[in-house]
Amino acid sequence: MIRNYLKIAWRNLTKNKVYSFINISGLATGMAVTIMIGLWVYDELSFDRQTKHYDRIAQLWQFVTFDVEKTSYNSLPIPLAQELRSKYPDFELVSLASFDRTAVLASGENRFTKTGNYVEPDFLPMMSVKMLVGTYRGLTDVNSILLSAATAKNLFGTADPINKLIKLDNKVNVRVTGVYEDFPQNSSFKATLFLAPWRLLMAINENARGQLDQWDSNGFPIYVQLKNGVSADQASARIKDIRMKRENPPPYKPEFFLHPMSKWHLYSDFKNGVNTGGLIQFVWLFGVIGVFVLLLACINFMNLSTARSEKRAKEVGIRKAVGSLREQLISQFFAESLLVTGLAFVLALVLVQLSLPLFNTIADKEVQILWFSPVFWLIGLGFTLLTGLIAASYPALYLSSFQPIKVLKGTIKMGRFAAIPRKVLVVFQFAVSITLIIGTIIVLRQIEFAKDRPVGYSRSKLVEVRINTPELVGQYNPLRTDLLNTGAVANMSESDKPLTADYGGTTNISWPGKTPDMHPLIIANLITHDFGKTIDWQLTTGRDFSRAFTTDSSAMILNESALKLMGLTRPLGTLIKQSGREYRVIGIVKDIINGNPFEAIKPSFFVLDYRNVNIITLKLAPQVPTSQALEKVAEVFKKYNPAAPFEYTFVDDEYGKKFGRETRIGNLAMIFAAFAIFISCLGIFGLASFMAEQRTKEIGVRKVLGASVMNLWGLLSRDFIVLILISVGIATPIAWYFLNSWLQNYTYRTTIVWWVFALTGAGTLLLTLLTVSFQSVRAALMNPVKSLRSE
Repeated sequence: MIRNYLKIAWRNLTKNKVYSFINISGLATGMAVTIMIGLWVYDELSFDRQTKHYDRIAQLWQFVTFDVEKTSYNSLPIPLAQELRSKYPDFELVSLASFDRTAVLASGENRFTKTGNYVEPDFLPMMSVKMLVGTYRGLTDVNSILLSAATAKNLFGTADPINKLIKLDNKVNVRVTGVYEDFPQNSSFKATLFLAPWRLLMAINENARGQLDQWDSNGFPIYVQLKNGVSADQASARIKDIRMKRENPPPYKPEFFLHPMSKWHLYSDFKNGVNTGGLIQFVWLFGVIGVFVLLLACINFMNLSTARSEKRAKEVGIRKAVGSLREQLISQFFAESLLVTGLAFVLALVLVQLSLPLFNTIADKEVQILWFSPVFWLIGLGFTLLTGLIAASYPALYLSSFQPIKVLKGTIKMGRFAAIPRKVLVVFQFAVSITLIIGTIIVLRQIEFAKDRPVGYSRSKLVEVRINTPELVGQYNPLRTDLLNTGAVANMSESDKPLTADYGGTTNISWPGKTPDMHPLIIANLITHDFGKTIDWQLTTGRDFSRAFTTDSSAMILNESALKLMGLTRPLGTLIKQSGREYRVIGIVKDIINGNPFEAIKPSFFVLDYRNVNIITLKLAPQVPTSQALEKVAEVFKKYNPAAPFEYTFVDDEYGKKFGRETRIGNLAMIFAAFAIFISCLGIFGLASFMAEQRTKEIGVRKVLGASVMNLWGLLSRDFIVLILISVGIATPIAWYFLNSWLQNYTYRTTIVWWVFALTGAGTLLLTLLTVSFQSVRAALMNPVKSLRSE
């Protein structure tokens, strides 16, 4: 029986090739989009799950109250780690670590700049670091290092790296004591290409060493593994007030808490002491989009099946007349549907495999089809079966309900209301598609809105070089002279942090009129002379730092946000005390965007400091081609720093990375919206084709009676225009509601303007008319003699 069902189904498919193509390609496209979204969602949900004790690992965070709102930070004081080990039995393992640090690794002629971490020994078993060579004991020696497999191959090729010496930042020789498997792409430590002992950082980094016993210097992450049976909430409650119970509690009232590993990636946003989610919002969003795109493809199947019901009415009547039960007819139609969905699933896998390289580039992923996973195939087959059942449910029940007597007498008429379910489904299709398109446009507008925000300096031809090795320390004046002499550099300066970073805040600052209960965080920027000229910042009041004034060593420049916070009406000459030292305000600069471009700019001040700088900033000469300028700059750096490769970043590129998440989401949404509208138009094309076929004789009569092509085109297109207008009316308020809620997450946000809805509606209407017009005009141009011949 099943074989017979499939044989008949195959005959129907080959008999109606256009109808079959539309059905299979529509379903395959919907399935392919859903599979890709499913792979993306799986990758997001499986983040960090390769860690053995995933459910017991957490990172310490703290809430601090600088003004009214609580702010969250994952930077902690170093002494807190020992406090947890010695006084709190909730923790099985505790490890201090550094944030990602770049370092120059040199072995012979091979020199590479790699990102890694300095960690305590407990970090390795805690994070389930998989050793390929060596053991966890490899970090016990202060002058040791563990390399990722990729880094070991870069440095030593196929040779055995164990016990090989590496020069680290041209400061100290370290011995390779182990090689570990690279962290996967969906790991919080994917950028960790080497692991070095925490004690080594203390030995070579004076700034870090100075924080060893400082409870109010918050500069490092702390990771913990809880004991069995201890929850993160229980442990958080016990450690919350550790700092406030010690001597001299700080005015910003730190509250320590544990952020579980299961929430690092998807639940990383906090607002006023409450976790507000994060990427999980987009996981849910794309999951819903995947379901809707698949539904759109199923709707096409339903619409085309029911639209062609009159052509199969006699088949149903004859089958019932010779004794077929309704259940058998339903089974027949389900068999046809499952054959279509089976073919569509195979085609969908081909489409996904071909599309994954581009998809991974856009999504910044490395997802692959899980060919050898039984779970994937079970889900895939279940997914195909479910799709087939959903797509066939309405047509099967509808077609099998025909009464054989009426059908065979030719008295069955579908009636004017028979098309209503199809029209409702078409409206649903386009309402979903239009909502996605509007959403995509608003997301892209939000990104462009933030990109167009004045940054307060000129990013053009601005290059940054990190000071990794001691050879560049204290060389400011000769290095600057040599760089300017090349003619390729217009200016140069140094600072303690990149232009696109806003860490390094302080609350130890006071000014005239500051109230005792006021404890704001102000970002401290340590810079050299020429910084303002190099980045072309914009002074609104006062002057820049100048070598002509020796008193500028105790001078300070404020940004506009700091001036507003302090409420200084005549800021120039005001004395400000910071960390026990007095500075005199000499200028005010326009706000510079260092942090999140979607949020308010933080209050900041700038002071001169030639000792604690880490970044060299270059302004390349505008008249020299960038590639030539960089070649000349590289020669100068090779002279001063021959042991390290010349590596640089463009400030413009680093600033662009701040829009990475939103840009990826916007691009993915644009692709999914395009597929949704494609599937919807494919369905419209099929319905228009069938409608034109049904009304062939009517069109012939009208042409004989004098109807023009334009009249006939309007006749066949009118219904579809009405359906699209209804879809626009439904989609507009839905899209506005959800997008307005989404935009509230951003302090600096665009507005939702009316023309977005009008443009989307007009564009969808135009696309639909183009789709329908092909069949409408074709039918209108048909020779009426042929269409009326049977009469």
